[in-house]
Amino acid sequence: MSNLALWSRPAWDTDRWLRDFFGPAAAADWFKPVTSGFTPAAEIVRDGDDAVVRLELPGVDVEKDVNVEVDKGRLVIHGEHRDEHAEEGNGRTLREIRYGSFRRTFQLPAHVTSEAIAASYDAGVLTVRVAGAYAGSQAQRIAITK
Repeated sequence: MSNLALWSRPAWDTDRWLRDFFGPAAAADWFKPVTSGFTPAAEIVRDGDDAVVRLELPGVDVEKDVNVEVDKGRLVIHGEHRDEHAEEGNGRTLREIRYGSFRRTFQLPAHVTSEAIAASYDAGVLTVRVAGAYAGSQAQRIAITK
């Protein structure tokens, strides 16, 4: 048993080991900067023929820091949650609130245009109503002719 090899490559070849274990992109991902953003919680509900998207954005200045737009058939909500209360203290800080940029994207039905979308903000919740999102979404039977 003197020829038993437990490691077939040099132990210092960490990059290759990561690629073999996690896949080809894993080693490169270790050196990418970690994003400090957050992903706001979202809810999509049906209200008649309308779709209503709600995002939790407490403490966000939606007039300055949030954009709601339609881009290539998608509803895109993006912005930034800024830390306005950062204090330089004695070097000790406990943070449980996440700050940074965010982006949420939702696919829209082909017939929906930007005119059908309205957004409002109240009590920390951004509400986006997509009028007629479910209109005509019922399956319709097609007659077969002979």
